[in-house]
Amino acid sequence: MYLQEWTMEEQEQLIHFMTTNTWPYHGNSDPGRHLIEKTIEEGGYESDEVKTFWVENDAGEKVGIVKIYDLQDEIPLFDLRIADMSRGYGYGPKALRLVAEYVFGLPGKKIRLEGHTRQDNLAMRKTFERAGFVKEAHLRKAWFSPKEHSYYDAVTYGITREDFMAGTTTPVIWEDGEKSRGSAASPRIPDFAESFESERLVIRAPELGDATDAWNAIRASLPALRKWMPWAQPEPELHMTEESLRKAVANFITRQDLRFHVYHKETGKFVGSSGLHRIDWSIPKFEIGYWLATEFEGQGYMTEAVKHIEKFAFEKLGARRVEIRCDEENMKSRSVAERAGFTLEGILKQDSLSPDGNVLRNTCIYAKID
Repeated sequence: MYLQEWTMEEQEQLIHFMTTNTWPYHGNSDPGRHLIEKTIEEGGYESDEVKTFWVENDAGEKVGIVKIYDLQDEIPLFDLRIADMSRGYGYGPKALRLVAEYVFGLPGKKIRLEGHTRQDNLAMRKTFERAGFVKEAHLRKAWFSPKEHSYYDAVTYGITREDFMAGTTTPVIWEDGEKSRGSAASPRIPDFAESFESERLVIRAPELGDATDAWNAIRASLPALRKWMPWAQPEPELHMTEESLRKAVANFITRQDLRFHVYHKETGKFVGSSGLHRIDWSIPKFEIGYWLATEFEGQGYMTEAVKHIEKFAFEKLGARRVEIRCDEENMKSRSVAERAGFTLEGILKQDSLSPDGNVLRNTCIYAKID
């Protein structure tokens, strides 16, 4: 992938790109031809302050466009847009890294590069994170959407010259002002890959495009899931799964909760869901939860996934403790924990209600420590 500088001879291509794709999270989600022509005429795409580049993939296809502006300042900004048909292929993070390489290679040694987006633009936030940018600000009701006539929260991400050159990511310590009052500093959360593989499985962060896969698996597995899962009690609808996924993606980005989706490596089928929950980064400790699509039961897939998620927690996240909690009567879940080498530490009597809310149940606590 590479950046190709846009030229004035390519005005029609730019106008076509901007007016035939959708931009739901931008201030003007549906720019017309006249607006683009006016912006070009006023130097909004090419001037001493602004440079515009096509984002081209290895096949030479124009998959996006990026405008870098405030180039005379020490802190440039950018506007990255990926075409509708090219989204979901990982072009965004690669393009951002190329933008950073260009900016930090300019004369004058730029200090930093930053970008802004709507708080609910989860795809762009994920792009920032994967490109090594750090969330540096959360501005309440700072992003106005004319189309919806509503204000949204905005977030700012940035990368410093030092971090880019060193290949590191330095998170912001949000509670630095609390130290003088005796508060502990925020725990450092390590960088980590959002996808890894086992012998037969791909284990990765959730994506909004997974909704149909997850929904179909839930519907096909309802009799088994309803015995143990409170969330499986209502009749599942696609919009419910989509909403759950939006929250999971947002929580993954902010590291509040790490859901993982499990796919079969050879067939690409959705096998189930697992993840690291009830996270305490100050220790760090995690709880592994999981559910398996019925068609994959009895083949050792969830044990395989749990072993690799546990390994990921200890080796990549520095875990000191990893737990698995399950109903005392859920023998399949208990078998997964035991086959994965977890030790039963205790059974909490009358610790929870059954999924239908009618019976008190006991909870088994399995754990591994480092």
